[in-house]
Amino acid sequence: MDQIRKQIEESIDLKKKVLSDEPFIKAIKAASDLCIDSLKNKHKILFAGNGGSAADAQHLAAELVNKFGFDRPGLPAIALTTDTSILTSISNDYGFVRLFARQVESLGQKGDVLIAFSTSGSSANILEGIKEAQARGIKVIGFSGQFTEKMLPFCDVFISVPSKETPRIQEMHIMIGHIICSAIENRMFARTK
Repeated sequence: MDQIRKQIEESIDLKKKVLSDEPFIKAIKAASDLCIDSLKNKHKILFAGNGGSAADAQHLAAELVNKFGFDRPGLPAIALTTDTSILTSISNDYGFVRLFARQVESLGQKGDVLIAFSTSGSSANILEGIKEAQARGIKVIGFSGQFTEKMLPFCDVFISVPSKETPRIQEMHIMIGHIICSAIENRMFARTK
């Protein structure tokens, strides 16, 4: 019971910490604005991540394609983590490090947004993907933990969760992703009942 309470308290403490961090809140707003501008201009959102972050990528793409809080038209979003034939062929032919870069090259267009998750901030395939996006005029929103030095230079908006603990970082990433999805829906569509 104590271990359960401890983990809940750690999650609450981290959320309280970022709640009073104005630059952190502004980064979430900037990420929302980038996504809304892209979608309003008939572009799409791409998502990338490894492991649990791959699940977050898929989760958030689904929230946009289907719906988040209310019925509205679907929005173009693609998780670059889902097609096993693509994933295995790229990994086999070019190596795992090119997994996201090759998909960004194939599917991304100037005006799109890539949302890239790396709790460590140093995933080689994420770094290659965001570099490819930058080279193509695709805006990059980076999600990480407190390790910032590798991803930060290649991101238009960077959201760095002030923690070294992967579970806490991932909990924050999905919460922030939900906030961004809510902002997109509420600013792009009139809520229907």
